[in-house]
Amino acid sequence: MNKPILNLLIIFGLSLTAQAQEKVDTLIISRIKKEGLENSQVMSLLSMLTDIHGPRLTNSPGYKRAAEYTKTTLENWGLQNVQYDNWDEDFGRGWQLKKFSLQALGPVYFPVISYPKAWSPGIKGSVQAEAVYLDIKSEEDIEKYRGKLKGKIVLFSLPTPVKPGFTADARRFEDKDLLEMANSGASEAFRGRRFMAPTEPQRLAFLKWDLCMKEGAVAVLEASPNSRLEDGTVTVAAATVPYPAEVPFGDRLSSRHPNAPKILPQVVVAAEHYNRMVRQLQNGMQVKLDLTLETEFTPNEKGFNVIAEIPGTDLKDEVVMIGAHLDSWHSGTGTTDNASGSAVMMEAMRILKSLGVSPRRTIRIGLWGGEEQGLLGSRNYVKRTFGERVNDETHYKPAAEKFSVYFNMDNGTGKYRGVYMQGNEHARPVFRDWLKPFENMGAATLTLRNTSGTDHLAFDAIGLPGFQFIQDPIEYGTRTHHTSMDLYDKAIEDDLKHNAVITAAFAWLAANRDSLFPRK
Repeated sequence: MNKPILNLLIIFGLSLTAQAQEKVDTLIISRIKKEGLENSQVMSLLSMLTDIHGPRLTNSPGYKRAAEYTKTTLENWGLQNVQYDNWDEDFGRGWQLKKFSLQALGPVYFPVISYPKAWSPGIKGSVQAEAVYLDIKSEEDIEKYRGKLKGKIVLFSLPTPVKPGFTADARRFEDKDLLEMANSGASEAFRGRRFMAPTEPQRLAFLKWDLCMKEGAVAVLEASPNSRLEDGTVTVAAATVPYPAEVPFGDRLSSRHPNAPKILPQVVVAAEHYNRMVRQLQNGMQVKLDLTLETEFTPNEKGFNVIAEIPGTDLKDEVVMIGAHLDSWHSGTGTTDNASGSAVMMEAMRILKSLGVSPRRTIRIGLWGGEEQGLLGSRNYVKRTFGERVNDETHYKPAAEKFSVYFNMDNGTGKYRGVYMQGNEHARPVFRDWLKPFENMGAATLTLRNTSGTDHLAFDAIGLPGFQFIQDPIEYGTRTHHTSMDLYDKAIEDDLKHNAVITAAFAWLAANRDSLFPRK
């Protein structure tokens, strides 16, 4: 027989054998379902992470309190090797908001819906100042504002168009959506920013920032940037450190950096209220604002994650991991992004511990810091523990040979509908069998797509199996992602119970397979 054909037949036969040998312990799955659906603690965990310890900006006092809570809780459940996993690099300064208010005093009074950016400096006491709209469309327009910004509060950005919300915020995936995913091919993972030549708007933005700083403005207000977020919702991230457009991103210091340049206080305003003030100014009215902004910076420190384990038995040196990022942005309480994922992963570990039996492989949970600043916690952990890519070559550490698989949750409160396979076709027969007990719960879809943007990519980047679950979008992209409305009330209890059960089942099945999880 032709040798290449023989080799193909051998490979095909091996794949069929592997598929046939996939074992699903239905008794354990039934016990996991019963514990997770009837005795769930996921909402109690979520409330502690959000109502009590939210928000959880990386290295802030809130993050540290949340980390202490998770560590203590995991220890009380009897998990082993519970620890703060310190990075080998500094994160930067911590930051928290101590006191804030913004009010319009004239031409009519109204409290302004707004929120400061993270790592924004504060101001001393309360300041009453006139507002100026910086209506600059070209470099020539800058001259008309010279000498006019000192002591003023500057409306910096263009108004954000807002329309009535005729489309519902929340939705679940329909059959047609899931079918499209199932039929799609693999998508390319995000590999970082590519350098692009500076644009004229970028050049102009720096000139505007430079003008505000040199002229002595009190603070800068910007409109919440996303037009989908009507009804007073505010999207807030880190304070801007202005740089000329020609400076590469790698050479810029973020606002959390201990040596970051001096910047102005920065506040994001709900689009409707920002637009109102712009119109008042354009109609010749004087807009007077009252601003109180007290912030606190904490010293530069290394970042850290929270790690814990359920030790294995005969294959205890091999590891299955589940995880989610513990950090959040700061205007809400970080519920759907991503206390929901952290609570689900903690609940999955609780469920597994409640079984009273040990897995063959060690099951480890990772609650990551610094995800919102670029997957910093998970990437640092993977680099220190398993290896890294340098100049397009992967350099593995011995632990990588003992690593099986990682499962992540970070797409809001929506229930699992299946798995993004990250282009790993070898995972399909395994996941297909593992999902069979959950088909009647609506989880059956497998897609080769890469969902991108969260901590499973740290593992996938060096060729280790790392996966994110397909989740119903609910209102994650339309209301809660990085916004002031990311609050406990937006979580769906039944969905989080569902997710914890499937996570626990997948972790158990991976830990008890005869072999490690198949790689690409």
